[in-house]
Amino acid sequence: MKKRVYLTYPKELIKEPLIYQVGHLYKVVTNIRQASISDQIGLVALELEGDEKEIEKAIKFFIDKGVKVEPIELDIIE
Repeated sequence: MKKRVYLTYPKELIKEPLIYQVGHLYKVVTNIRQASISDQIGLVALELEGDEKEIEKAIKFFIDKGVKVEPIELDIIE
């Protein structure tokens, strides 16, 4: 399964390697599709691929860390 989400990082989390951590903590493949980072905010379009439960755990990880997660409308289900 693949799921695409927008991640909005607050200023204090911009330098944290959260996408790297998700790839090591959960059985998901991360693919950064687009990103825009400044000193004030980070916006990332991220594709997650793997088992649905692992993807949900990865999304929960981002939310628990304080990252805003929004689905991208063109989700791909395989």
